[in-house]
Parts: sequence; C-alpha cells; structure tokens
Amino acid sequence: MITETGRVIAVKGENIWVQTIRLSACNSCKARQGCGQKVLAGATGGRANQVQVVNHLGARVGDEVTLAIAESALLGASLLAYAVPLLLFVLGAVAGHYAGSGTEGAAIIGSVIGLAAGFGVARLLHGRHGSEYVPRLLSVRATAEATLAVEGMARNPTDS
Repeated sequence: MITETGRVIAVKGENIWVQTIRLSACNSCKARQGCGQKVLAGATGGRANQVQVVNHLGARVGDEVTLAIAESALLGASLLAYAVPLLLFVLGAVAGHYAGSGTEGAAIIGSVIGLAAGFGVARLLHGRHGSEYVPRLLSVRATAEATLAVEGMARNPTDS
C-alpha cells in the first residue's frame, strides 16, 4: 500500500478534495540519487496535487488526512496510461508501413491512428476498472485550525 498525507481543502457532498505534495516517496526511495522524478519534483518545488476521495471518515476542511492506493492499482494505471497507447502506436506504425508498401507516410499515418486507438482503449478500460485506481481515505487527524473553524461556525451560524 502506498500512502500519502495531505490536507483537506474542500468538502463537496460525500467527497473531499485533498491537497498533497508528493515528496515522501522520493525521501524513502533507494534510487533517489539517479531518479528523474526527484529532479522533476525539485524543479517544480514539490508542486501540490489535488485528489478527490470519498469522505467516509467525516473529515473537515483543514484536517490532515492519510490516503492510500494499492501498489497493484498504481502499476495497472501506469500500464494503462503508458503501455497500451505505446504498444498500439508501434503496431500502427508497423501496420501502416506494410499497408503502404514500405512508405514513411503510411507508417506515420498508421502510428497516429494506433496512438489514437491506444488512448481510446485506455479510456475504455479505465471506465470499466476506474474505481480500482482511486485512492481511499485511511485516517483523519483534526488540526487546531479546523477545530477553530468549526467552533466559530457554531457560534456564528449566520456568517455562512
């Protein structure tokens, strides 16, 4: 299970929006010296990401939460996003090459068609298995600012 902590920035019905800064994986990884991801995170200043998750634990705005996703789900999503379009891109290029009697133009057109088909297949498969790739809420730690905000709303209910 891969976990990440973040802060709740909005509550929308049964869901919450959580803002995370992806640095913890880089700090615990053994390949941190030779990894391009760490360099990219450093260049963007550890840019924050926002994720929507089901709020089954009653988190409020300002709370610190822990999210989790299975390693197999991360691997599956990566294969779906990268491997499927790339595979169909190559197959399209080869098919176009042979269909066009070895011309470059036919190979280029075949590769573009294959890439588009790869994105279409990935989207279709994501629609069928998309719930597997959604992180889930593991724990909530109420922060002082969230508690003060709730108490302030209780004292002045007309302000909202």
